[in-house]
Amino acid sequence: MGRLVRGEGATRMSDLRLVVITGLSGAGKTEASRALEDAGFYVADNLPPALIPTFAELCRRGTAIDRAALVVDIRGREFFSSLTSALATLEADGVPYQILFLEADDATLIHRYKESRRQHPLAPHGRVADGIAEERRRLQPLRGRAHRVLDTGTLRQAELRTRVRELFAAEATSRLRISVVSFGFRNGLPQDADLVLDVRFLPNPHYVESLRPHSGRERAVAEYVLRWPVTRKLLELTYGLLDFLLPHYQTEGRAELIVGIGCTGGRHRSVVVAESIGEHLRGLGRTVEVVHRDCDLPPDGQPVPPDRDG
Repeated sequence: MGRLVRGEGATRMSDLRLVVITGLSGAGKTEASRALEDAGFYVADNLPPALIPTFAELCRRGTAIDRAALVVDIRGREFFSSLTSALATLEADGVPYQILFLEADDATLIHRYKESRRQHPLAPHGRVADGIAEERRRLQPLRGRAHRVLDTGTLRQAELRTRVRELFAAEATSRLRISVVSFGFRNGLPQDADLVLDVRFLPNPHYVESLRPHSGRERAVAEYVLRWPVTRKLLELTYGLLDFLLPHYQTEGRAELIVGIGCTGGRHRSVVVAESIGEHLRGLGRTVEVVHRDCDLPPDGQPVPPDRDG
């Protein structure tokens, strides 16, 4: 989980931001770690606490990691007792850290265990309620040291992710990675597209002999596609739809959105529309990648009906 990104310089200990995610089993530590990973944190799950200072030292000396989240919980068993010592070492080394402690009421935790059909790590052959009670007892000192205690009993997964980002990665809440992909329907839809717009109804440069060999990345083709009122109206409506949707996708906790724009061959109309959408979104300060999947594929050279060509 996470990525090691090596850079030219080392991260200083004072620059490393460390979040320790812990708490009751079933309280949502996995969702919390995913939220931080989506926000750019390097995430290590179930790292033995004794190795935490070593991990911090590796970040300082050999990588460009400046934000990390470590999931530490009762699964560590005998290792968990060494967490206090590891945190003391971090403090002595000047490594800033925050502890996020997740919890929920017994009824919620029992319900989650029943749904997942998993055994509680402290009650592998007994009642889940007994395991929860023992875990609360063992974790009470750590809960008292936590910088943030978050009750997840009434939170949906998306709400939990949003709350964690607000607490530890507020600067990343506006980061929604957007990819606008032009494609040709005759080559198949992009399998990872979240939204697909069919632009095969637009006037087609394929039937202009001087434009046919060229792609929508060239000025003459773009000017031809954009000069028609129907194209301008399409873009106006599409801009409005995306402007409405994107804030809601962010609130829901989405990290990436892929918008597919399709014509038949993926060389003319879809390319022009994708570029226009990308330009609009960049003008709003969005992070956008425009990809032309089929633009450079060789044309098949076969005449096709007007409503089916690229």
